[in-house]
Amino acid sequence: MNSHLIDPQSFGKVAVLMGGWSAEREVSLKSGAAVLKALQSRGVDAHGIDVQRDTVLSELQKGNYNIAFNILHGPGGEDGVMQGALEVLGLAYTGSKVLASSLSMDKLRSKQLLEAIGLPTPNYMVLEEDTDFEYVAATLGLPMMVKPAREGSSIGMSKVEDASQLHSAWQLAAQFSGAVLAEQWISGSEYTVAILGDEALPAIKLETDNTFYDYEAKYQSDDTRYICPCGLDEHAEAQMKRMALACFNALGAEGWGRVDIFLDEQQRPWILELNTLPGMTDHSLVPMAAKAAGIEFDELVIRILQQAIDKGEQ
Repeated sequence: MNSHLIDPQSFGKVAVLMGGWSAEREVSLKSGAAVLKALQSRGVDAHGIDVQRDTVLSELQKGNYNIAFNILHGPGGEDGVMQGALEVLGLAYTGSKVLASSLSMDKLRSKQLLEAIGLPTPNYMVLEEDTDFEYVAATLGLPMMVKPAREGSSIGMSKVEDASQLHSAWQLAAQFSGAVLAEQWISGSEYTVAILGDEALPAIKLETDNTFYDYEAKYQSDDTRYICPCGLDEHAEAQMKRMALACFNALGAEGWGRVDIFLDEQQRPWILELNTLPGMTDHSLVPMAAKAAGIEFDELVIRILQQAIDKGEQ
């Protein structure tokens, strides 16, 4: 699709949904500002909406919008809630629909589905206050990762090196909604594969001096290294892309997204998660992968918007 052949007026009035009420609000505001600027630079009649729980629906109804570019991150925007509201309003929107959004946002349920169809994902256990943490450590091994099941941007996550740290790691993750997972630590290299439509974009290798690729490494650090081309040989990268697409399709995702994958020391790939609404900030990975494929930021944004039109016409 050549977006330069698309009449920007054909989109009508576009609402760029950003902000929201999740712990990722600030990241979403930055993503939304970048998307809004790109759309307006291409002549699209785009308007930013800082989403508030008690006003967003009436604002969308009164604004006579034709389509919503959803760039909300985290609960309330990425988990099927906003998608369901937009369905009720009859308003076309970017990205995945209700089921895929909800399923992908829940790391526990998505891992269960990936396991069931034979896609590799690290071993895990659900933690509760009365869990035998010594047993968890003996079963999964150390170190391990503890994370809330329904947050993004590495919020609430801890690398646990000793069983005595498990309870405090659980307490941190339990501040957020949903289950708390303890996940097997995979030693190796972290990669991410962006999906645009039915195409996997060039893989990116992530390197950080932090303990893991945490919130600071993602959004604040200038020392995080993004390597693209990723350094894998052609066969290994093609295998990783196929696995990312298989994950994307298995969870029912649409439009665009990003699959995070670890390659262990034996060069075996492990799927960490699918992000159905990844960041679009100046530190973000999808725009980086798109650029490596020859797609500039404003072109990427137009393509995502056009997919929402195409999806509505199917």
